[in-house]
Amino acid sequence: MASKRRFSYRLRLFIPMLGMMLAIIGVLIVFQYRRESDYRKSMLERDLKFICQRIIDAYQRGTNLRPFVNFINEYYEGSLYDDISVNVYSSDGKLMYHAGLPVLQDFTEVSRPSEEAFNAIKRSATYREQIGDMNYLVRTELSKDGKIFVYTAMPYTLSIGEALSIGSDIWIMLAVITVAAIIGCIFSTRLLTRSVNLLRDFANRAGNSEKLYDADKFPHDELGDVSRQIVKLYHDRTEAVKRSEKEHRIALHAVEEKARLKRDLTNNINHELKTPVGVIRGYLDTIISNPDMDAATRERFMKRTWENVERLCLLLNDVSTMTRLEDGAGNVPVTQVDFHDLVFTIENDLTISGLAGNMTFHYNLPLDCTVKGNSHLLSGMVSNLIKNAALHSHGTEMGLKLVVESEKYYTFSFYDNGTGVEPQHLPHLFERFYRIDAGRARKTGGTGLGLPIVKNTIEALGGTISVHNRSGGGLEFLFTLEKWRGGEA
Repeated sequence: MASKRRFSYRLRLFIPMLGMMLAIIGVLIVFQYRRESDYRKSMLERDLKFICQRIIDAYQRGTNLRPFVNFINEYYEGSLYDDISVNVYSSDGKLMYHAGLPVLQDFTEVSRPSEEAFNAIKRSATYREQIGDMNYLVRTELSKDGKIFVYTAMPYTLSIGEALSIGSDIWIMLAVITVAAIIGCIFSTRLLTRSVNLLRDFANRAGNSEKLYDADKFPHDELGDVSRQIVKLYHDRTEAVKRSEKEHRIALHAVEEKARLKRDLTNNINHELKTPVGVIRGYLDTIISNPDMDAATRERFMKRTWENVERLCLLLNDVSTMTRLEDGAGNVPVTQVDFHDLVFTIENDLTISGLAGNMTFHYNLPLDCTVKGNSHLLSGMVSNLIKNAALHSHGTEMGLKLVVESEKYYTFSFYDNGTGVEPQHLPHLFERFYRIDAGRARKTGGTGLGLPIVKNTIEALGGTISVHNRSGGGLEFLFTLEKWRGGEA
């Protein structure tokens, strides 16, 4: 179906505005024409009245009217009033003096003017009258004593018509006003529709995904304010959609990354379990298939089997800890923990547990060092750092100290004086089952989950951790723990 022809908003505004302006101008033209015509006619009537009154005044002063009437006739000769007829009658209608044509001898003749002219004796009046084939503008004036009256008649000749007509200058002025009104309407509608045109252009650009201009281009009026608000809402909505899409991508990436990590963890666990399980199975198969094995060899095989069972138990415990930390990172129960007492207890147990191996452990913590945490997780975190240093640092000393205290956090340093690691390995130390020397790590009994557990513990408690090589040798772990503030649950 063919769409209806649309008229632009500017045209819809221009046509009524122009029509209203032309209507106003038309009314002004009619009013001015009538006013000018009436004014010119009144000027003519005023002059006729002036002539009549001068004659009446001369009569009342006793002046001889003959020379005065002749003077009037000569005075107006060659002027607009060249064809004027001036007649002075007595009260009985007899012609006393005259100048110009036609000459009406008296009102008793058959050819006298109409009854309207005759009745004018009783009053002073101005009216139109047709005498013969000519129209006249007539003015009659009666003297105060009623003995004479003056009858003046001005024929409607071409010159009189031109005098009564409106001059061309007024039509030129009205034409200029009309053109100015049209131009004014054009510019007014252009200004009024600027916001609409800009908003339409903005919508087209937005629909075509083109570059959008700034909202400051809109005029500073009510329509411009509305347009700027619409543009602002569009930009806000676009930004919200972009943020939503970005958050969706991040969330999707996080889900995919979590799924990948779980797959990697499963694969790594499967790989790590195969080694101790394989060793245990090998030793047990050998013992079962050789019942006559000597006691020393059997005991050595059983000891190796027990060591791998112990390693398997450690691995399963670490996997369980990692799973709890990842699944309940935001739900870890926290209490007030005296970090000094916790480290003091671990240090006292090192001799019995042998966790530090051949290395010595030192700590330097203030007595009032209370943190917001979980004593079981923090104990496991410190123990894993000590165990990692004992197994892999090749040093003789390790330590834990407070390095920075802020309003909200404690920053601790765990360090050793070992050999450190190559810089390319530093970013991967907290990855699951990452080993710099896989063969040696398994021989030392590491599960590959110690440092990942440390990192997950710190992050689950709202802290951060980083690692770097010390300038004097060895590794340094810097981690933060949140202070315990009174009133926290």
